[in-house]
Amino acid sequence: MVMIILYKQGEDKMRKLVIGTLLGIVYVHSADNVASMFEEGKAYGNIKYYYIQTDKQNNIPHKDTSANAHAIGGTLGFKTAPLYGLSAQATFMTTNGFGLDGAVDTSIIGRDNGVRLDNGNPSGAIAQKSFTVLGEAFVNYDYNNFFINYGRQVVKTPLIDAKTVRMLPSAVQGARVGYHIEDQGLTLEGDYLTHFKQRTSNDFINIVEHALGANTKAITGDTKGDLLVASLLWKHDQFSASAYDYYAKNFLNSVYANINYTGTNDNYTYNLGFESIIQRSIGTANINLSSPGSLTGGKKINTEAFSFKGDIHYQESSFMMGYTYISSDDSVHDSLVLPWDGTPLYTNMITSNDLFVSNYGKGLTADSIYIGGTKSFKFSYTQGYDFTGFKGIKTTFAYMIADNDKFTKGKQKDFNAVLSYKYDKHFSIALKGIFVKNNTSAREDGTISQLDDFQQYRVIANYRF
Repeated sequence: MVMIILYKQGEDKMRKLVIGTLLGIVYVHSADNVASMFEEGKAYGNIKYYYIQTDKQNNIPHKDTSANAHAIGGTLGFKTAPLYGLSAQATFMTTNGFGLDGAVDTSIIGRDNGVRLDNGNPSGAIAQKSFTVLGEAFVNYDYNNFFINYGRQVVKTPLIDAKTVRMLPSAVQGARVGYHIEDQGLTLEGDYLTHFKQRTSNDFINIVEHALGANTKAITGDTKGDLLVASLLWKHDQFSASAYDYYAKNFLNSVYANINYTGTNDNYTYNLGFESIIQRSIGTANINLSSPGSLTGGKKINTEAFSFKGDIHYQESSFMMGYTYISSDDSVHDSLVLPWDGTPLYTNMITSNDLFVSNYGKGLTADSIYIGGTKSFKFSYTQGYDFTGFKGIKTTFAYMIADNDKFTKGKQKDFNAVLSYKYDKHFSIALKGIFVKNNTSAREDGTISQLDDFQQYRVIANYRF
């Protein structure tokens, strides 16, 4: 038998979980079998260099800022080969800032640590401190089309995402179980998640506390909480669909759904997609947020979002158009709640749902296309250049405009330009320019603020092994 001791939280307990499980295997099977798990296992990782510069201009009151940072880091992990369906995986993650002179952009170092541990300071000494963390450590059991695992791991779902384009990915801690019905093209999954590590932090924090911070007890009636996620993914011929329900007791219930159709012929491929999100505060949070003087100004969470897209791919060219609408109701908190690095909806840009929304305690804030009442339109064009003989080079240009009656300075307008080069499956480099007019954010009570001009430049070199 395999003895698995379940521990609820803490890095020490997580380590005991993995060790206890492997010791259980040793007890049952011969040493040679266990040794083969490691001999046939696989090391993996990446080395990444990241440069970022952020310039902000505000005319009234006049305040211009500029911050930058260099960092080098990445991941190093090992995955064992399966033994009777059982395997283990661990990944270390590190980010190390250097050349941190003057104002520092800590969004590639430890910004979340600063917000949580330094009285909300996102750019002080704590936020500038480099770190290394055991970002993944989990055991997994696979049998035919069934799997179950427990531990720390990187996951990618619409409302809980890894944001792997950044220096390090975000990660969760908890248990996941799923089953794939192959002849139906159907996958069912249920997750029980207890902790979340934001990508600029080395700590796994209770997943509800991360969203609400110091206001967790005032809103939910408790200092912590868990998140249950049920999902269904389906694919048949040219159709695919998914549905997710994210349930946090006494806090929030979020339902996400999408459907896509892909068509092809000899010359091109096209795709049509639809997304929708419905969110409601529930239980104690619904009562407390509705009370006068609450963080949201006496408003419970009640919002809907709808998004459509169409894209077409011809040889090395891709064109995409998207539209999103967030419901508007001044009597409720009508902005989307996205504290766990989710970036859904087809008009999402590089600067949409930026780092600040997923920082500790900022879960009820919102930005750009996710603010209640916002209508946004996006167009993007991607071009590869292999046909010229310059293989691996690609450019992407995207433009988004977001309109809302609450935007007193006017519409938010985003332009993103990306030049990337992929040498092979190992090495890639990207240059990114981000230019935003009237960059918009919303506080927990719905108060809108707009920055006149925002520019950001990034250089990202990545080597995978």
